[in-house]
Amino acid sequence: MTSPNPASMARQKLAQICALDFPGEVRIMNVCGGHERSISMAGLRTILPKQIRLIPGPGCPVCICPEEDIYQAMQLALKEKVIVVSFGDMLRVPVNVPKNEIRSLEQAKAAGADVRPIASPRDAVRIANENPATPVVFHAVGFETTLAPIAAMIEEGLPENLFLLLSGRLTWPAVAALLDSEEPGFDALIAPGHVSTVMGPEEWDFVVKDHHIPTAIAGFMPDSLLEAVYSVLQQKFKQTPKLENCYTLAVKPGGNPTARKCLADCFDVVTANWRGIGPIPASGYELKSKYDAHNARLQFPSYNDQARKHAGEMPPGCDCARVVLGKINPSECRIYGSACTPRNPVGPCMVSDEGACRIWWAAGVRKETASMDT
Repeated sequence: MTSPNPASMARQKLAQICALDFPGEVRIMNVCGGHERSISMAGLRTILPKQIRLIPGPGCPVCICPEEDIYQAMQLALKEKVIVVSFGDMLRVPVNVPKNEIRSLEQAKAAGADVRPIASPRDAVRIANENPATPVVFHAVGFETTLAPIAAMIEEGLPENLFLLLSGRLTWPAVAALLDSEEPGFDALIAPGHVSTVMGPEEWDFVVKDHHIPTAIAGFMPDSLLEAVYSVLQQKFKQTPKLENCYTLAVKPGGNPTARKCLADCFDVVTANWRGIGPIPASGYELKSKYDAHNARLQFPSYNDQARKHAGEMPPGCDCARVVLGKINPSECRIYGSACTPRNPVGPCMVSDEGACRIWWAAGVRKETASMDT
């Protein structure tokens, strides 16, 4: 028996969506930056009924990484005799300092600091093994899907000279914080498939049980995304909210038990700061005390003094926080496409491939065509 053709399935699901009777606008938040990239690059907003408003959500780890953590990584690179490694996108994220000062890890590298981009946690181990006499600080940024392999790396045993500056976050608490706010801003939710593959679909039960909001888990291809859109619309119109898994190929009940155990063994879950948003309870990963010898926050001086406490928000004029929270379109930011472009990013949402501003710019959205319908 041949498998269904994804393109044919996508066309069929699109036809079913277009045939629905819309009583008004339906706002659907897609949490994941990967979803937003797929939606924009496939042009789904241009072919879906105009009553559907797809809203990018908080699922970009680069965008919400605390500014003070990036600043700390920069200062370690500039002032300590260390090698700093981080995932490529992080090197270009600017911190809030005067323009005549070094503002990113990329600029620190240009100034002579030993800063290296990596694509995998194993690259950090390799660099540490190749430089046994030099401390290597891994600024580890990401959500559950990135932290799981980092946890596996830790459990395999870290080189003595490898230290972690951890900026790990959990996805669901940010959605919970939005739903607990006075104006959540969406009527239905498309939950992230990759996070659900690791943590299990059950993490998203609260959206339905506590808030009665239609929810579907989606993969990253148009057929899965359109299936999720159709699912939440059906739930909304029939007033039967539930959690539906539209990514059964990868998402199974209970998630990945091995990955979840690694996460639980290596990290404590703590209240954590999200850039431009503030502290969110139970939203951050912190190294367990048994790994204190590899905790960069404990083994190196802190450069985040009291004078920097006010500086941890978005840069002046930047509306990235409102974009991350789904309050405005990326192209409605005051400096989108003018002061802030991918070549010269001001805010973190214009840096990462998972940042909504960068995605919209790459998809051709400019100020004059700014709309969620583009």
